[in-house]
Amino acid sequence: MVIEKLESKFTRYEIARILGARSLQLAMDAPILLKLTKEEEEELNYDTLRIAERELEAEVLPITVKRPLPKRSEKIIKKLSEKEIKEKLEKQAEEEKKEMEEEKEEIKGEEKEEKEITEEGEIMEIANPDDESFSDEESGTEEEIV
Repeated sequence: MVIEKLESKFTRYEIARILGARSLQLAMDAPILLKLTKEEEEELNYDTLRIAERELEAEVLPITVKRPLPKRSEKIIKKLSEKEIKEKLEKQAEEEKKEMEEEKEEIKGEEKEEKEITEEGEIMEIANPDDESFSDEESGTEEEIV
């Protein structure tokens, strides 16, 4: 798992604290910082802890970890700048744009297929019960079916 790679940067206790805090935020309807498709959300089963893990792996969490060091000094591990956030958002926007273009191509293909089918006359129309009358052809009398 990618979280093992993060253990070189954070301790397992810090990872647990970050995941727990972010999972709680997501459970309280905080916005998801990653662009997830419906399929990915269903794959994750809307589990806030798994979504928090994905966010931590993607390094999009705006969480700062302060470690107390000897002589009362502190070391700030990482803080995302607005420039880094903008770059990541732009990258996600480009990916979304590509996905939208692919979807448009698929829709065009489907519309083309539908047009070909309608031109060939393969589509059957839905029959309305009012249009049809059920009759007994031998006796020449109409009977209603209830």
